[in-house]
Amino acid sequence: MDSERIRAALARHWAAADANDFEAEHEIYREDAVLDYPQSGERVRGRRNIQASRHAQPNRKRFTVRRIVGAGDLWVTEFILTYDGQPSHSVSIMEFEDGKVARETQYFGDAFEPGPSRAQWVERMG
Repeated sequence: MDSERIRAALARHWAAADANDFEAEHEIYREDAVLDYPQSGERVRGRRNIQASRHAQPNRKRFTVRRIVGAGDLWVTEFILTYDGQPSHSVSIMEFEDGKVARETQYFGDAFEPGPSRAQWVERMG
């Protein structure tokens, strides 16, 4: 699958995730896809299980994509995932096989206050 098609599939995926369209959100995955959450030590096997686990979450979610980069079968999306008004800076690493996601790993990082020791060298991001 060429880069333009993958980028378009990713755009559809994240737009569907933001709209809570669980069917469209999970079209990007292979039936045997694997999703890893290293910070919680969880692994979800299979597209239907990935979809069900996300659908069962009671939180209101919003997704704001900051950027998508990749080539070939490896793509990274940097986004802000907001659960019930609390933003978490997130990264999704997707590995494609035959035009569908075979493996995804997601990392989450909560915001923190900047350290005063480096204040003279940094600027605040919006």
